[in-house]
Amino acid sequence: MTHPIRIGVQLQPQHADYPQIRDAVRRAEDLGVDVIFNWDHFFPLSGDPDGKHFECWTMLGAWAEQTSRVQIGALVTCNSYRNPELLADMARTVDHISGGRLILGIGAGWFEKDYDQFGYEFGTAGSRIADLAQAMPRIKARWAASNPAPTRDIPVLIGGGGERKTLRVVAEHADVWHSFGDVDTLRRKSAILDEHGAAVGRDTASAVERSVAVEAPPHEVADALVAAGATLLTVGASGPDYDLSLAAQWVAWRDAQG
Repeated sequence: MTHPIRIGVQLQPQHADYPQIRDAVRRAEDLGVDVIFNWDHFFPLSGDPDGKHFECWTMLGAWAEQTSRVQIGALVTCNSYRNPELLADMARTVDHISGGRLILGIGAGWFEKDYDQFGYEFGTAGSRIADLAQAMPRIKARWAASNPAPTRDIPVLIGGGGERKTLRVVAEHADVWHSFGDVDTLRRKSAILDEHGAAVGRDTASAVERSVAVEAPPHEVADALVAAGATLLTVGASGPDYDLSLAAQWVAWRDAQG
């Protein structure tokens, strides 16, 4: 296995007051997860659509100060919401605040309500993916030109499954690919990703870590996911309670792998 098994938790910044989110971050780091993610939306994705919600990157700056060990990031940032150079500088700053623990998770965007309510042009799936493809070199160029530079090569996680366009962007730019769907989808699209990798001259089978969300206990799905290549396995938790019991099962399973 090229990449070690890692367990993430996505603390969805919805239906909670911020002290509850802060407490969930503390509990997740104490639990032993490897990565704590939030997401980049402006409204809840489940439950009351007009319920409590907080902004992604402001929160990541706070998490960078609060935590000391875990990696942090968005699963995922919407490329449409910020100029690529601005996003690069925000990521670089959080990278420094955290002492080199930021993952830049990014995707093309999809939640139309965010676009409509905040005045962004929604466009089409194709135009948003094209924008993402154009943004990635700009982000990396801004990092290269920054003073101070990032603390290290900030790992880039790209989420999405479009077989012709998105996976091509993943093959060119990502260190981690977050797949949506079941094990069969992961396996099939992983093979397509490697075809794109061959076309752009990257050994994506080893260079690009596979990431998935998990909603079931490890005894039900872990073996199949790992056999399909997934090594970053992330449990979602929503406010206000942020139940981390499933994440605890995955941490225990990870530790039992030796």
